[in-house]
Amino acid sequence: MKPSKLYEALHALIGERVPLHIWGPCGVGKSQIVGQVAADLDYNFLDVRAVQLDPVDLRGLPRIASDQTEWVPPKFLPTSGKGILFLDELTAAPQMTQAGCYQLVLDRKFGEYVLPEGWVVIAAGNPASERGVHFAMPRPLRNRFVHLELEPDLDDWCKWAVKARMRPEIIAFLRFKPDLLHAADTTADANAWPTPRSWEMASNVLCGVAKRRNAVLLSGTSEFEAQLLDGTVGEGAASELIGFLRQFRQLPSIDEILLNPATARVPTETSAQIAVATALGRVMTDNSLGRGLTYLDRMPTEMRVMAVRDAAARDVAITHTPEFIQFGVEYREVLQ
Repeated sequence: MKPSKLYEALHALIGERVPLHIWGPCGVGKSQIVGQVAADLDYNFLDVRAVQLDPVDLRGLPRIASDQTEWVPPKFLPTSGKGILFLDELTAAPQMTQAGCYQLVLDRKFGEYVLPEGWVVIAAGNPASERGVHFAMPRPLRNRFVHLELEPDLDDWCKWAVKARMRPEIIAFLRFKPDLLHAADTTADANAWPTPRSWEMASNVLCGVAKRRNAVLLSGTSEFEAQLLDGTVGEGAASELIGFLRQFRQLPSIDEILLNPATARVPTETSAQIAVATALGRVMTDNSLGRGLTYLDRMPTEMRVMAVRDAAARDVAITHTPEFIQFGVEYREVLQ
């Protein structure tokens, strides 16, 4: 299930209080998607790391009241409102801790504690193939969940990355090399490899390097930059990204393109066209869309559509301009 489908599934099932377990490799965005859904619904989001709990932690501590023993539940468990109780890294917790969740997941209570009506239990974990800390989920607990498997998807990731204002170099590179969005070799012992999470970190690395480069008036790529990227997405992916960055930084500037859209140089290589279209999609506004389209009209259709889609996803004001409306009429078949 790709991220957009998981997003829809969460919206459909949360209101019915259906317990869900999300499976997926590390770094694909399981917890981030659940957190985004909680924010969209204006729900509280309580992230409980099951691996940090002992089997008795959810039940709490005993005390004497009226000559009887009663259990005092931990303060972090909710008592009112609406929200998502997110049991992250559930499969990294020992089986006794997982077994402690039986009643909470199915019956929505634990001893004397009762989960409020407005809350739902969602869990997530990595499969054993990820070679992390892993304990097989007991069959009774498995049967208490609806199980969904999340896999990375480039189109979904690009839509998210545009809205998150990630570096256009990273987005353009992955559009050119989609197989590198998630390329984990679970048999290797590498410290870094490409995942959606590590590409977000790579974007932050480039931002930090760019600030440093501007501060000391450096240009181009550097061994320092390459070393940082090696440690973020792995040596193989980083070397390909560095080669792409060298080409990206030799392209016409976006300021030049928007200033002289009819005469600015149009690259002929596909990778360079993807880079320019992605960069334009990041900066075009309702005021500059006309000039951007003048330049994009000199590029292949798929590049024009890519840039306009990115711009419209980033800034909804663009969709109200005459230029966008005319573009939508001309390209309605490919925009759908």
